[in-house]
Amino acid sequence: MSINLVTLLYLVASVCFIQALKGLSHPTTSIRGNAFGMAGMAIAMVTTAVLIVRLIDDAGTGATLLLAGLVVGGGIGTVMAQRVAMTRMPELVAFMHSMIGLAAVFIAIAAVAEPHAFGVAPRGAPIPTGNRLELMLGAFIGAITFSGSVIAFGKLSGKYRFRLFSGSPVQFPGQHLVNLALAVGAVALGALFLTSESWPAFFGVVAIAFVLGVLIIIPIGGADMPVVVSMLNSYSGFAAAGIGFSLNNPMLIIAGSLVGSSGAILSYIMCRAMNRSFISVILGGFGGEAVTASADAAQRAVRSGSADDAAFILGNAETVILVPGYGLAVARAQHAVKDLAAKLVERGVTVKYAIHPVAGRMPGHMNVLLAEAEVPYDQVFEMDEVNGEFGQTDVVVVLGANDVVNPAAHTPGSAIFGMPILEVSRARTVIVNKRSMAAGYAGLDNELFYMDKTMMVFGDAKKTVEEMVKALDQV
Repeated sequence: MSINLVTLLYLVASVCFIQALKGLSHPTTSIRGNAFGMAGMAIAMVTTAVLIVRLIDDAGTGATLLLAGLVVGGGIGTVMAQRVAMTRMPELVAFMHSMIGLAAVFIAIAAVAEPHAFGVAPRGAPIPTGNRLELMLGAFIGAITFSGSVIAFGKLSGKYRFRLFSGSPVQFPGQHLVNLALAVGAVALGALFLTSESWPAFFGVVAIAFVLGVLIIIPIGGADMPVVVSMLNSYSGFAAAGIGFSLNNPMLIIAGSLVGSSGAILSYIMCRAMNRSFISVILGGFGGEAVTASADAAQRAVRSGSADDAAFILGNAETVILVPGYGLAVARAQHAVKDLAAKLVERGVTVKYAIHPVAGRMPGHMNVLLAEAEVPYDQVFEMDEVNGEFGQTDVVVVLGANDVVNPAAHTPGSAIFGMPILEVSRARTVIVNKRSMAAGYAGLDNELFYMDKTMMVFGDAKKTVEEMVKALDQV
């Protein structure tokens, strides 16, 4: 395979990646975007595999190992993707980010150990200073991405008792000073590596990066995990791009830059949606004090009702807005909710869906669930589009959402003060479906649940909504 053909195929793959990002920007074109992404990755993988085999001296052994790696890695990825539930998709994304980061570290170590094998420097010659900087940055960002993603995985999973995987912020005295000292140490060792090509200095930088990745993520609470996932996605892209420069691989540079820049833009958008500082997010310093629900939350009176009660209210409404949240995802109630909306539309009710930018556990979580149920796109509205309509809405049905509808966002001193929310409390009537009165990721009691206009309907979202659909026939 000639270098011209390799360059051409890499260019085609890059165009596919750009088209993938463009397609994924809207639900109506997301399938096409995924197709472009898969096609681009397939072209890049095959081209790189063929190129590597041709460059290996012992082509037989090299080709066998390469093929084995592709089969094993591709097989594991396929099985994981098929088995993962939609509610566990954020954990899978965090796991993939960790693997990208670790791969960047291993490639950087191999390139520093045998630079001639990667075309970085002639055999026996020192690595150029520019390449040392690129390899060091790629390894540093990759190590932070790996260890940070492991912590994010544990926090998102919520299944592990290990303290660092706690959903609440993990903080200790002098934490910021420790981070600063480690960062200064990494800079000093990095400077030593650049000037002397010292192996201990290089490994010191990598070791510090692994520790920093943990310390950056542990002070971040579960409520902010969607931003963390997006941030780590950006880190993984920049790590790949840094390695790509050292290896003179345009595919890694382009793909890594696309992932890094798009992840950074998404992180910025989400920071605005959560009233967070973008710079603080990039530096991992926006974890707040852990906040717990008030001790007497369980003693406060709420107005509760049944699915039949909710159906009666809905059947007599003219306008209804449905607000899906993580509880809907856990119960896989999206199809039942679509049936409920269809029943209401048949009765002449105007139905809309309201989506908060960080609803669920990762960006776009609710949009994907509704798309899976084939909910019409013209019924789905983002927060900025629908917030002005709640005041004229007869009934809002909140399904498993909590922090994104919590009026505490308007209360100075609250952990979520200033966070833009769906203003459901302005509707005439609010129906909230939850399994219990448990607090959301932010650990805050929700004043919405105690309002006179609110009726709580406790139970599994899918079962409750199905009962509402049946009850509507009797209204």
